[in-house]
This record gives sequence, structure tokens and C-alpha cells, in this order.
Amino acid sequence: MNRDQKAELQGEILEMLDSSSAIYLTDFAGITVEQVNNLRKDFKKSGIRYKVVKNTLVNRALSDSQKYSSHKESISPALKGTTGIVFAGADPVEPAKILKKHFDKIEKPKLKLAVIENEIYGDKSLNQIAALQSKPEIIASILGSLDAPVSGIVGSINAVMRDLASVIEEAAKKKAA
Repeated sequence: MNRDQKAELQGEILEMLDSSSAIYLTDFAGITVEQVNNLRKDFKKSGIRYKVVKNTLVNRALSDSQKYSSHKESISPALKGTTGIVFAGADPVEPAKILKKHFDKIEKPKLKLAVIENEIYGDKSLNQIAALQSKPEIIASILGSLDAPVSGIVGSINAVMRDLASVIEEAAKKKAA
């Protein structure tokens, strides 16, 4: 790979870093081609990009990154050995769920490090991250919580109206009798 190709690849990595909502560094040593292809398919379905590149190019791109350059000192030590980088799309938690699903089956790839919402998570945090709710799940639960009191109020009003109608009906029956 010549200098121009390296510079182009570094620029591509930089663009992916700055456009991702989170990054995950994984160790893919010992994973078969079929397993990697399955992992890539799951990532692609969710709009997540996965790239295997030279650690030095990632390190250089981190220096220029507007989003992750402040974390370079924490990320650089994880850039050793075989490294795959997962660039999260709109949902920063979705990659963790996919990685956990594959890790539970084949115990690979292993998480080296994740940076989500400016927080750094170590290699032991995959289960913790994967257990987090995704943004759509959080929004749905908030909307459900907001809807519950309204439903309760409507139910209470309906109950009062029903009780009032019963009282009027009973009073009419007594008057008629």
C-alpha cells in the first residue's frame, strides 16, 4: 500500500469516526471467514459499519478526529494485535447487542474497548452495554409512561360518568315506583 492509498484510507476512517455515534474496537483473532461474514451481515442490516484496518492508520485518524481525538490516549493502547472497528449508526447500543449475540455463540469477537456518548467502556463491559435499552425502546417506554396517566384520567372520568348515570337511573326507578 503506497502513501496515497494510506492517506485515502486514513481519510475514510476519519470520516467514519466523526459520523458514528459510538465506536467499538474488537479482537477478531481466531474467527472464521464464515463467522465474520455473518457478523458483517447483521451489522449491515442495522446500518452499522465494520472495518478491519491497520492500527497505525486508526491511530493517525484519531489524532485528526473532531469527535474522538480527546480519547486517543485511552483508545491507543487497545490498538494492538488484530483489531476490527465497529462504527455505530444512529443507535449507539445496537452494535453491542449484535456483538453479544455472536460472542454468546462462538465466544468471538472479543470487545477491546467501546466509546459511547464520550464514555469509555473496557473489555469487560459488553454485557453491561448490551443490556442498555436502545433509543427507540427508551422513547417507547417514555411515551408509554406519559400515556398511562392520561389513560387513568380518562378511565376515572368514564367511571364517574357511569356512576352518575347509574345514580340517575336508580333515582328514576324510585320515582317511577
